[in-house]
Amino acid sequence: MQKIKKQIRGLYLSTAAGNLSLTGAWVAILAARGYSLAQIGLAETVFHITSLIFEIPSGVLADLFGRKKMLVLSSILRMIGNVVMILSGNLFMVCLSLAFYATSYNFASGSGDALAYDSLKLVQGEAYYERYASNQLMIYRFCGALSTLCAGFALLIGHRAAYGADILMSVIQIGILLSLYEAKVGDGKEGTAAKALDEVSGQTTRVTNLVKTALAEYFMESLSFMKRERKAIALMFANSFVGAIDILLLFFLQAKLPAAGMPRWALGFALFFMEMGGILGAKIILKWKRLRYRNLFAVTAALVLSGVLMEHSGMWLFMMAGGFIAAFADDALQVRTDATLQDMFPSEQRATLISMESFTFSVIMVVLSPLAGLFFSWW
Repeated sequence: MQKIKKQIRGLYLSTAAGNLSLTGAWVAILAARGYSLAQIGLAETVFHITSLIFEIPSGVLADLFGRKKMLVLSSILRMIGNVVMILSGNLFMVCLSLAFYATSYNFASGSGDALAYDSLKLVQGEAYYERYASNQLMIYRFCGALSTLCAGFALLIGHRAAYGADILMSVIQIGILLSLYEAKVGDGKEGTAAKALDEVSGQTTRVTNLVKTALAEYFMESLSFMKRERKAIALMFANSFVGAIDILLLFFLQAKLPAAGMPRWALGFALFFMEMGGILGAKIILKWKRLRYRNLFAVTAALVLSGVLMEHSGMWLFMMAGGFIAAFADDALQVRTDATLQDMFPSEQRATLISMESFTFSVIMVVLSPLAGLFFSWW
């Protein structure tokens, strides 16, 4: 049990290190560098197109070769993205940097949750996962809030120094990840991909064929699961819709709040306040266990859309309140969705299936990001 506690604590610390940065208000940083909201929306689209390409393969690789390895790779990719952003002098380089951030996110998105759930499953602690997911979201929001609180400081020292500090945080994160162990859970039913892996283990001349076969088998097994579990697809799209609206609203408020008259020195505090809405939502949902998912989705979707309407008021205090409400709704739904889906996913394909959830989010974001950039530019 002590080993599991250390594992979970390590995952918490990794999340903190991965989200503490001076560049949390990256939209504000790009806007300060002279990029328009339409250009920023295009860069965000590149991020999600990259995610569409790498999301599912990253989950398959995590299931095949280990979730811990993919988490370390994620940190390395994040460091590369920071280096490219430091060197960037045009929109192309900015988009390239965001592409590296996207792949970093891909390799972390399914791996961390899968590693946590299977670690808990080893000690029959699956019931704790919803609390773990809640804690992770609170850490994510709080660290993101601290990062955006530094928006003014990041603008003062310049983007190069700010992204340089992020490289240091990635090094710290890698050190934390190396202390974790790989949790392997079996249910007595090996999939064909796992059997293919065992059959050719140690035969170096067939490694390439192994990887191709195993990737294809894991992907097909995951698709077969999704075909059987239509409810899982519905949950993924419902959660992704609410999350996409919230993320885009908070992104563009970074640029819209100063334009609405908010003093620049207050921007970081405003962004911090809005992120606190997510922490409150992730905590309160634990007390609403009897609320049906369909009803929860209706309430959270209405709250997020209300936040968008409040953004159009032109009054920065009202806009800020809208961001708080949207973050509250998003994280409340996210925690419930994560716990529900994890109970449905088989361990051998857990990272792959979590990646499919992120894939649906990227599909929605690819469509909405450029439209939102134009939409918020006009209003």
